[in-house]
Amino acid sequence: MGIPAVGDLAPQVALPDATGSVHDLADQRGRWTILYFYPKDDTPGCTVEACEFRDANETITERGADVWGVSPQGAASKRKFSEKFGLPFTLLADEDHAVTEAYGSWVEKQNYGKTYMGTARRTFLIDPDGRVARVWEKVKPEGHAAEVLGALDELQAAPA
Repeated sequence: MGIPAVGDLAPQVALPDATGSVHDLADQRGRWTILYFYPKDDTPGCTVEACEFRDANETITERGADVWGVSPQGAASKRKFSEKFGLPFTLLADEDHAVTEAYGSWVEKQNYGKTYMGTARRTFLIDPDGRVARVWEKVKPEGHAAEVLGALDELQAAPA
């Protein structure tokens, strides 16, 4: 699948969190959603990215937005990761990677000469109408939350 473009209706998301409660993107209408895909709970880069979103979460929430992090690990892994780093936002388990595929983020990767399928670090800013407002295809964890917050401010300040 290709990566959804700015202006596209965001692909459906209905995934369980650390407690098994399902979060549905359709229920987010009227709010901004920062949907970020990351490879694995409690790994160095993913921890940097999650902690930056944690540190910016209060400001993000004040702006009428919610952060949803998505990776293939299950609920128990999400719970441990969230508790270990005090993450105040929603982490979703995409164990069959169907949502990750719908967002063009399930990709072929290479590491130490091995080729495998995994999650590309990508972020989508979804507007209150459920459309893709901004896409980050290649994310560096350091500084990313600030970059997303800047884009949110810019888009919210733009005339409708």
